[in-house]
Amino acid sequence: MVTLADVAQHAGVSASTVSYVLSGKRSISTSTRERVERSIDQLGYHPNAGARALASSKSNIIALMVPLRTDMYVPVLMEIAISVATTARAHGYDVLLLTGEEGPATVRRIEGSALADAMILMDVELHDDRLPLLRETGRPAVLIGLPADPAGVSCVDLDFAAAGALCVEHLAGLGHREIAVIGEAPAVYERHTGFAERTVAGLRERGRELGVRLLHRPCEGSYAAVAATLARIQEERPGTTAFVVQNEAATDPLLALLRQQRLAVPEDVSVMAICPDQVAAHASVPLTAVAVPAQEMGRYAVEQVVAKIEGRGSDEVVLLAPELTVRESTGPRP
Repeated sequence: MVTLADVAQHAGVSASTVSYVLSGKRSISTSTRERVERSIDQLGYHPNAGARALASSKSNIIALMVPLRTDMYVPVLMEIAISVATTARAHGYDVLLLTGEEGPATVRRIEGSALADAMILMDVELHDDRLPLLRETGRPAVLIGLPADPAGVSCVDLDFAAAGALCVEHLAGLGHREIAVIGEAPAVYERHTGFAERTVAGLRERGRELGVRLLHRPCEGSYAAVAATLARIQEERPGTTAFVVQNEAATDPLLALLRQQRLAVPEDVSVMAICPDQVAAHASVPLTAVAVPAQEMGRYAVEQVVAKIEGRGSDEVVLLAPELTVRESTGPRP
């Protein structure tokens, strides 16, 4: 790794001279500046975040708050985080990953320091207790998720209400009138996490409009939990002919359990999901699914927050339209 001292030795100047060239805080002769800049280019030197912070009032760091909870599907969260990191680097920013569950305390820590120029927050609840602090502070911030009241903040998310409606429309169009929804873990709904609540609202509203009976059951992602949830659904609604799954970890256990019961998919029962394309496409029966556009969400969030940092952005809500891909797991009601 090339250091500032390496550049100084290569250019035949002191380390402080290199620092002054980078910061512009002192007048350096044109010939010396050009010699230092040639050495920087030839050696491929990149100032670290601390050096950049000394050169300006910015840290060139974006803080990404990703509470890693056992009831959330971590691969999707990490796909969004990777998209945030790669997009941020393309704009010249590094990412500080914050994975704790401190909530407002983390926002205060970032706001009270020079750690980051901006924040991107994930796992957004309908009445998120981080929002009052964000509205009070002047630090640019973007939510990946949609609260009940998005006033005064910028948000990007999949339109989960429309995604839920799209699932009902697809299955109703195939003749299904008894649909069960296998949802996220109970704790996700207890926290009133935005994406889960909005999906259920979209499912129910469109179901009422189309005369479809919906049964929603939260479910942990383990095989045992899915087995218990499926047994409960079959007892409560024996006429169920289709399932919508919004819990990536539950898709494979559900398909395995249906096979054990000699229920063919989609001839005997249809199954569809709201999940990333790679999860749907690689299931044991490729799933008809509304895709969760993790990469696009991360990219939009960074573009929004960079625009705010640079004084070009304003508060806005970007809801990505859901896209349905029909695969092998859905068919006409038997």
